[in-house]
Amino acid sequence: MVRSTFRMVLSAVVLALSLFACDACRSQGTTRSTSGGTPVTAERPALRLYLVTDLAGALEPCGCVKDQLGGMDKLGALVAKDKGAARAHATLAVGPTFFMDPRLTGERRAQEIAKAETIAKSLGALGAAAITPGRNDWAAGPEALSKLGAAATAAIVAANVTGAGVELAKWKLIDAGEVKVGVVGVSSFGDASPTAEADAGADPLADAKVDAAIDAAKAAATEATKQGAKAIVVLAATGRGEAKRIADAMPDALAVVVGSPTSSGDANTQAAPAERVGDVLVVQAGNHLQTVGVLDLFARPGAAAKFADGTGVDAIRKREEIGRRIDELRVKIAVWERDGTIPKADVEARKADLAKLTRERDALDQTPPPKDGNFYRYAMRDVRGDLGEDEAVKAQMLAYYKKVNEDNRAAFADRKPRPPAKGEPGYAGIDLCTNCHEDARKVWDKTAHASAYKTLADQYKQFNLDCVSCHVTGYDRPGGSTVVQVGELTNVQCEVCHGPSSLHAKSPDKVKPPVPKPSPDSCAACHHPPHVHEFDAKAKMSAILGPGHGQPAK
Repeated sequence: MVRSTFRMVLSAVVLALSLFACDACRSQGTTRSTSGGTPVTAERPALRLYLVTDLAGALEPCGCVKDQLGGMDKLGALVAKDKGAARAHATLAVGPTFFMDPRLTGERRAQEIAKAETIAKSLGALGAAAITPGRNDWAAGPEALSKLGAAATAAIVAANVTGAGVELAKWKLIDAGEVKVGVVGVSSFGDASPTAEADAGADPLADAKVDAAIDAAKAAATEATKQGAKAIVVLAATGRGEAKRIADAMPDALAVVVGSPTSSGDANTQAAPAERVGDVLVVQAGNHLQTVGVLDLFARPGAAAKFADGTGVDAIRKREEIGRRIDELRVKIAVWERDGTIPKADVEARKADLAKLTRERDALDQTPPPKDGNFYRYAMRDVRGDLGEDEAVKAQMLAYYKKVNEDNRAAFADRKPRPPAKGEPGYAGIDLCTNCHEDARKVWDKTAHASAYKTLADQYKQFNLDCVSCHVTGYDRPGGSTVVQVGELTNVQCEVCHGPSSLHAKSPDKVKPPVPKPSPDSCAACHHPPHVHEFDAKAKMSAILGPGHGQPAK
């Protein structure tokens, strides 16, 4: 009986030691890769920070082609999929966030403010903690910015700015229990001059005082540290050069996240690779939410406060280099899949190349973390369609599109197209063209141009100022169409390429259309980045030509 009892006790001890040993093995931080490629370890991050740079009013990409980067609902899906991967998470944004341009035109003002409000609500749903603004964020005035910050449930942080008409924090403390992060913000605002088409009026930042970014950031970091911050992250809406100088002047900071002081237009830009200035990580995501930085902080019991690099800058840079090659391949595959002339075998070969590069990128996530002390891991994540959609954020976006559609329908209902000058043509419409060009009409009916307007209407975007001009004929041209008064000029009709042809339709034997043989270059008015990845106009011409339309009639 004694021996039996002893054996039972011994077995229990061995089992307990075995389980303890397994736990010990896990706590050593063996690495694995998530489906999205973010490097993680068997240890769970105390805090995950999502870093957004120069969002600049980009609620989502236009959707004109497949596999475009960006979209608040896609970021929402990423955050939702990562839920539980870290003990806590927060979103930080730096640079122009709510508006694409530094000044708003009267025509677009209401729509742009509605979009900014939707972005703010979406950021709030994604755990926004702090936003360091760029000049653009004052585009609707300081009161509007205050409301946007409140809707995002985020502190507006700019330690070096006073007199801007907005309550600005110098720093924000993120308390994640095991780790407290002080978020410091500085902004330089850039050029104050309005764009040529913007409303004249007072500069909303005319009375603002902007102090030296480095001194302000250091002072704010000192205050945050006194209040318990164990790590400092600086949001620098100053451009990369000044951000690196801040990193050099603050060697004890964990990271500097780079944003632009101002921006303009819808062009997408690639972010510079991550780097370290001394021990300070300097990072910048792609603008318009093409990518998001993911910074994981791992806090170990009893460790010193400083966080060591658990990724390695070389690995980060290599990963981002491979990521750019992956993006290029994705673009090529998306274009080739739309082009019926590319052999399927070639498309499959490129997909195999894509899979190989993806494996190479994910292999870089296997770097073991430091054996001792706190550490961080950093990765750039693509924000793209295969992440899915966050339903709550998507619902906010749909509500925005419906509201703007109805508001614009009412606001622009009475706007009529300008009449053509005396003796000049207006737009006739495709039905008149069909009277003489029946074969060409049959070709057009089979193209995407023939359903361009329906594409918008199905998404509640036919009165959206971001979209309508490239989905109707003669937009804002004499004798053409306007936002609401489209009439028979829906879709991308003949006269988009051939020019206004009312006089030709009236006297076809005497008057030629303005552009009898359009140049492929004319396609670039709508088919240009970021609406398409790449566009070979000459090659694409074949998709809209056929018997009786650029080719001999049958």
